[in-house]
Amino acid sequence: MLEGKSGMDRRRFLKIGASACAIPLASGKLTASVYGSPLSSLAALAGNDRVLVVIRLDGGNDGLNMVLPLDQYANLAKARANILIPEAKALKLTTATGLHPAMPGLAKMYADGKLRVIQSVGYPNHNQSHFRSTDIWFSASDYNQVLTTGWLGRYLETIYPGYPDGYPSKDFPDPPAIQIGSALYTLLQGSSVPMGMAVASATSIYSLVPAGFDTAPATPAGHELTFIRQMFTETQKYGESIKKAIAAATNKSTLYPATGNTLSDQLKGVARLIAGGLQTKVYVVSLRGFDTHANQVLAADVTTGSHAALLTKLNDAIVAFQDDLRLLGLENRVMGMTMSEFGRRILSNASLGTDHGTSAPLLVWGAGVSGGLLGTNPVIPATVTVKDNIPMQYDYRSIYSSILKDWMGVAGADLQTVLLKDFPALPIVGSPVLPRSLAGAGAELEQNFPNPFRGATTLRYRVSSGDRVRLRVFDSHGALVRVVADGFHAPGTYARTLEAGSMSPGTYFYQLEMGGKTLQRPMEVMR
Repeated sequence: MLEGKSGMDRRRFLKIGASACAIPLASGKLTASVYGSPLSSLAALAGNDRVLVVIRLDGGNDGLNMVLPLDQYANLAKARANILIPEAKALKLTTATGLHPAMPGLAKMYADGKLRVIQSVGYPNHNQSHFRSTDIWFSASDYNQVLTTGWLGRYLETIYPGYPDGYPSKDFPDPPAIQIGSALYTLLQGSSVPMGMAVASATSIYSLVPAGFDTAPATPAGHELTFIRQMFTETQKYGESIKKAIAAATNKSTLYPATGNTLSDQLKGVARLIAGGLQTKVYVVSLRGFDTHANQVLAADVTTGSHAALLTKLNDAIVAFQDDLRLLGLENRVMGMTMSEFGRRILSNASLGTDHGTSAPLLVWGAGVSGGLLGTNPVIPATVTVKDNIPMQYDYRSIYSSILKDWMGVAGADLQTVLLKDFPALPIVGSPVLPRSLAGAGAELEQNFPNPFRGATTLRYRVSSGDRVRLRVFDSHGALVRVVADGFHAPGTYARTLEAGSMSPGTYFYQLEMGGKTLQRPMEVMR
């Protein structure tokens, strides 16, 4: 039954109706179901044609089996004797850290500077429920905060306000986001409607939308019907632009597995859409099966088993996709990241598996990343109980902040709108784009010197117009550590001394705020 001015809540309808809207694509493998918003032309993006690809590892990835803390191996062997990868089989990234042997391609990407491994990513007061933790990661909320919008949905709304009225159009022809899957995640949900479309195998929408609608009645149900019809009409239009993109490009890499890798199939389609000229900014793909409570490894060979098979698929899919982007001349435009609702416990169970945990490593990859390890290996106690988990080093929203700010070009008030509060950006992106909201900020922020530092360092900045300036220091979790300056500044160059004092060794961020705009740089405190 439809209620109220617009009947059923539109977000609820669009989520429930996910599998109903479908368009066959020219590839023969992809079909599209549309829920959302248009994307503006690249000209409207101030020259920023960068793309983000998010890979969801569905089920809770065992980070200790993917990124092995070799310097903790003795204690890890006590906690995971029945599942632990032999030390000699690990693919060494450094003398202290290795990858699972199923990931040689990603080890090579790491060596080439195209992979960033971020240690112990999570959030405070971790919830170990699949559903709740997934909601938290999708919405970028605190553990005790329930949101109905997604962080990528909110991001897209800052660029493309006003949807669905007037879209798609000649200048706004393509969907802002595409998710490959049968139901759209909350990740892409905007404040009114989803800001993307789902691509899945389903029946054609054309059979659901007859040509020449009758006029809907002027009732609550009629208003809702009009809205639904508008969404279906836009679905058809988006389907045409997607079919054109599919027809305009072919994959060039020969590294895609022929069969048996659904993630590879998804990324292969994404590469083709990007190469075909689609202006979509965000793609979301997924790999299921990471809830490895039992038979995570095979007893006869712990380098094999269900988790090894998943990591093989992840490795092969990313490597083939990256090779395809290179051959298509697109690798400088695309960055990818993994996300999973939680890691697994330190202690393995008696079923050759692992149970729900907390923090875990996260991968960011592409030609534009600042490669290498970020963070330190988790410390494994000599005696581990079933309650022990990996402590968080980095709040997951700092990764979001880094990619939004440095890769997608979001900053200032827009970044605050998307993430709801301030989170320091991490050194993840190798070539940060100039944030569109920093144009004319009237300030410059230099890298501190010395960096890294012990004792003290100097923070230098320039102000070109008189205004209130705040210079603050945050830790890697986004907590305020120090206020270095706060007050009116006349135009000029300033230098402030920051004493390390009680600051623990690690990564920090200093942020200059002026006129509602911010500039930020990372720094390191040494032992």
